[in-house]
Amino acid sequence: MDRRTFLKTSAFITGMSLVSNQHVFSKAQEPASLVLVKDGSPAQMADKVFELLGGVSRFISRGDYVMVKPNLSWDRRPEYAATTNPELVSAVVTHCFKAGAKKVLIVDNTCNDARRSYKNCQIQEMASKAGADVRFVRDSHFVETDIPGGTSMKKWPIHKEVFKVDKLINMPILKHHSLSQVTIGFKNMMGLIGGNRGRIHRPFPEKIVDINRVIIPQLTIVDAIKILRRNGPSGGNLKDVEELNTVIAGTDRVLVDAWSAKLFGKDPKSLKYLQLAYTAGMGEIDTEKYKPVTFTF
Repeated sequence: MDRRTFLKTSAFITGMSLVSNQHVFSKAQEPASLVLVKDGSPAQMADKVFELLGGVSRFISRGDYVMVKPNLSWDRRPEYAATTNPELVSAVVTHCFKAGAKKVLIVDNTCNDARRSYKNCQIQEMASKAGADVRFVRDSHFVETDIPGGTSMKKWPIHKEVFKVDKLINMPILKHHSLSQVTIGFKNMMGLIGGNRGRIHRPFPEKIVDINRVIIPQLTIVDAIKILRRNGPSGGNLKDVEELNTVIAGTDRVLVDAWSAKLFGKDPKSLKYLQLAYTAGMGEIDTEKYKPVTFTF
């Protein structure tokens, strides 16, 4: 098979031991829980992500109502790396329908004007063509929700469809954030909450973890095709964009964020929200112990 030749580790990880072809195929009955795919088209990388994870049917069953949550929050074209790559989103939507999903919903409570943001990021057009229901949010869509175990938040308005869908796929883009250093999967869930979101930023680590106590994706797929190195989260200068052509995906949302942070050049254990999430039992944080199955086209 061709991938026996091309399977190798990501160039950015210094000293990471090679993931052998034998390892991948010997684990065929035990699908990977964390994968890193590089240097393909967005559609190719989506295909490979699901292949290495054991197939989209591992996550989506026939008749499922699915929410896919990309970042559509900014009035930016895709090349500015402020929003999730629209081709990657479209490919994931297509996979959901191939697995038999009855409906795929995309929503985001944007920071910039919703109509302009949805249009300019190109997710609305491309995901709609793939069959998704790309919907604007209104205040009436949010329901006051208890947060069991919350340390800084005991309740907050959350989009009601979160509790109606059968499956949730989180699709953040990896980028700099002026407050939290990076924004990845955990912070992407802010697009599913209402209320005065400015209050979430104080204290951010505790509150963002609290939100993720009740919004729980079955799969996180991080767009690191183009990343925003500086002046996030909104960007606006192409000089701040770096092309990595990488997608990281997995079932452990803490570990996916940890590996994404490492790709960005941050020590995951230096990010307080990840430490809090790990302590709360939401997932693993040790990127030395838990390594992805890696594929390069």
